[in-house]
Amino acid sequence: MDLTISVISLLAILIMVATLIVTRMKKIMMTYGLIIANLIVFFLTFLYGFTLISELGFRPIYLELGQLTGLYTLFTSMFVHSGFPHIFGNMLVFFFMGIAFEQRIGWKSFVIIYFVTGVCGALTHAFLNIGSSIPLVGASGAIFGILGAFAFSYPRDEVVMPIPIGIMIITRIKVIYAAILFAVMETVIVMWDVQDSTAHFAHLGGLVSGVILAALLLRNRRSVSATQASSTVHYDSGYVQKPRKINFKPLFELAKTSKQHEMLKRIQEESVPQVRDMWLEHFVEQSKCPVCGKSLHLLNGKVWCKEDHYSVHI
Repeated sequence: MDLTISVISLLAILIMVATLIVTRMKKIMMTYGLIIANLIVFFLTFLYGFTLISELGFRPIYLELGQLTGLYTLFTSMFVHSGFPHIFGNMLVFFFMGIAFEQRIGWKSFVIIYFVTGVCGALTHAFLNIGSSIPLVGASGAIFGILGAFAFSYPRDEVVMPIPIGIMIITRIKVIYAAILFAVMETVIVMWDVQDSTAHFAHLGGLVSGVILAALLLRNRRSVSATQASSTVHYDSGYVQKPRKINFKPLFELAKTSKQHEMLKRIQEESVPQVRDMWLEHFVEQSKCPVCGKSLHLLNGKVWCKEDHYSVHI
C-alpha cells in the first residue's frame, strides 16, 4: 500500500501538534486545544476530504507485517472527521464532558487518558477487522475513553450531555448513568450486527480502556474523593456535602493576576461544594510557588510545592 503523504496532510499534522503545544504554553485547557485542532483539521478536510481521510485515517491493514510505517495514523485519525454531523456530535459531547473532567484531574492525566484510550479504541476496531483497508477516522474512541475514566473516577458528578434517543436531547445527567447508557446502546448495536459506517467496537474499546486507565492512573484521586464523600450528610433530596471552610488569605497572596483574583471571587461565591473544589484545583494549578516559582499542588486542603519550599493549609 502506498504510504506517501501529501503537503496538505503534512500541514494538518503540523496544525495538530502546534495547536497542542501552543495550548500548553498559553496554559489553556487541553479540552479547548483539542477542539480547536479538530475544527481546523475539519476545515481542511472539508476542502481536501478524500486526501486527508485516505492519508491520515487509520487502516487495520497497517498492523500487518510491512505496514508498520502507517501507525502514526493512530494519532492523526483522531483529528479527522468524515462530515459535519460527525464532528459536531463528537465535539459537542467532548465540550461538556471534557472541561469538567480536565478540571478534576489536571491536563497531564487528561491528555494521557485521551490519547491512550483513542489508540485502544482504534486497535480494538482493528483486531476485529484485520486486513481491512477502510480508513478509521474520528475522536469517538478517545471521547468514549474520557467518559469511561470520568464515570469510574467521579460517578456522581453531573454533566450536560446530548442523549440520542430517537432525537437529540440535551440534559444534565450523572456521568455513571451516561456511561451505562452509551455502553448499553453500543453493545445492543454490536449484538444486532447493525451495518453502518460507525466503528462501534472502537467506542467500546475506548470506554473499557478508559475505566482501566483511570483505575491505574487516578486511584489516589479516587481515594481522596471517597474520603470527601464520607463527610456528606443525607437529606430527603439526596446527598449534600458539608461545605468545608476555606482560608482564603494565603490564596489571595498567591494570586498575581486579575484573572486569578476573579477566580478566587468566584470560588468564594460558589455554593455547590463540588464545583467550588473544581475551581479551587484549577486556581492552584495556575499558581506558582512564591519561593522557587514552580507549580503548586492541592491535596486534602493543603497547598504545597514538591520542592518543599512552600506549604500552607487552607
